[in-house]
Amino acid sequence: MKFALAFLFFLVYNVQSAKILGVFPIPAPSHYILGSRLMRALAEKGHDVTVINPFGEKNPPKNGKYKDILLTGFKEMADERRKQQSFFERDVSNPFLTLGSMNAMVLEMTELTLNHTNFKKFINSKEIFDVVIVEQFMNEALKALAPHFKAPLITLSTVGANAWVNLLEGNPAPPSYVPHVILSYSSNMSFYERTVNSLMSVYTQLLNQFYVFPKHGELVKKYFPNAPPLDDIIYNTSIVLINSHQSTNQPVPYVPNMIEIGGFHVKPPQKLPKDIQEFLDGAKNGVIYFSLGSNIHSSQLPPEKRDAFLKTFSKLEQKVLWKWEEDVLPGQPPNVKLGKWLPQQDILAHPNVKLFITHGGLLSTTETIYHGKPVLAIPIFGDQKLNAKNIYNNGFGLYLYYEDLTEENLTKKLNELLSNPKYARNAKKRSEIFHDRLVKPIDTAIYWVEYVIRHGGAPHLKVAAIGLPWYKYLLFDVIVFVSVIIVFLVFMLFKCVKIVAALSCHKQKKEKLKNH
Repeated sequence: MKFALAFLFFLVYNVQSAKILGVFPIPAPSHYILGSRLMRALAEKGHDVTVINPFGEKNPPKNGKYKDILLTGFKEMADERRKQQSFFERDVSNPFLTLGSMNAMVLEMTELTLNHTNFKKFINSKEIFDVVIVEQFMNEALKALAPHFKAPLITLSTVGANAWVNLLEGNPAPPSYVPHVILSYSSNMSFYERTVNSLMSVYTQLLNQFYVFPKHGELVKKYFPNAPPLDDIIYNTSIVLINSHQSTNQPVPYVPNMIEIGGFHVKPPQKLPKDIQEFLDGAKNGVIYFSLGSNIHSSQLPPEKRDAFLKTFSKLEQKVLWKWEEDVLPGQPPNVKLGKWLPQQDILAHPNVKLFITHGGLLSTTETIYHGKPVLAIPIFGDQKLNAKNIYNNGFGLYLYYEDLTEENLTKKLNELLSNPKYARNAKKRSEIFHDRLVKPIDTAIYWVEYVIRHGGAPHLKVAAIGLPWYKYLLFDVIVFVSVIIVFLVFMLFKCVKIVAALSCHKQKKEKLKNH
């Protein structure tokens, strides 16, 4: 019976090999991992896939077709910038300035993409595509590829729902309980936090309307002279694939064309390298896994911060597996093993791993939830503070802000996490929520991409909010109208009372005169 239903599902919903373009130009491994996972899965399903990216696929899928349009030089440029200024040296204390600099950086990256030799050669070819998938990351001009190839547009939000996605899809995001992605707030905000969050929401919209969108509109006119206006492009997204889930993100509203696929990049554990397997197997007291992700290099830690880790780790009975990008770690304790690159998902799957020290990136947070491991988050930038707060609020970990990182504070946090069993219990519970789904998230993503292809777009999923001017969406005209009516009625009531009072006073005067 199950086989018959599965075969019927295949007959109804299968899409014959389609031509799919993926656009993932950000030279950050964490962003590419998500784009690559989706595009590889589509190719393995039998589709003809082309991917614009800075990394290139070393082992392309064997099923279907897979082609890279390589943005040569992007990765090297990002590496050079990291050498010149590490993430530890960047000032992210002012979120308003941080947001502005992020938009400027991505604007520059977008034009470098549009002006790249391989990109221009590609768009001048006579290729035809059934759908275009673009990473949603403040790079609006790249969405002009959809009308250029006369194909529906899908976007992939690698950091979940955020101010940029919500604006373009008409998704409600009340600042009273939905924190901005670059703020470190939870849904339960204080008055001060709600004030800052509201100001940040307004600032983001103003920045988009008066800076980001006009600048990207200029890029569209320059590189796609026959394209429609930018507004007609960016508000015409068929669906948005959202890298979030109730187990990893706090619950927020979603309009129908926003599809949650959080955790779609996670794969079942693979065999570990021999030396790592032996190190983990031989850890009688367990292992702490320490990694600050692919963008942040722990080898660039300032000496005082690095020493805080070294002194703390040297006192532990547990072993420590540390992603360290250099050959040598000065003062390395005997219980610490280093690795320039480590298979994170497979390590977290090992039963002897008792704790994960992470920067709190969304991918790392998702992977630790998948495997049910407690966390100590040390957020540095971006959405990491928001993720760290979610980890703490959901009870499966603690956080320690980088600026507060000392041997004393680190030791205190680790001792609490290792000695209190509630964190491990909550991590396992969170993992159960992650896995309790009708369909695997990668299958959900494939289904909806094919859905858009089958229907030639999905305008029936869009809410009317995206076509409303701001004053209608916020009911500003209605509020003004009702306010005027109320003021008028109050004014008339006041006048009536005044007239009645005057008549009463006049009547009293007449009676007094009469009596005299």
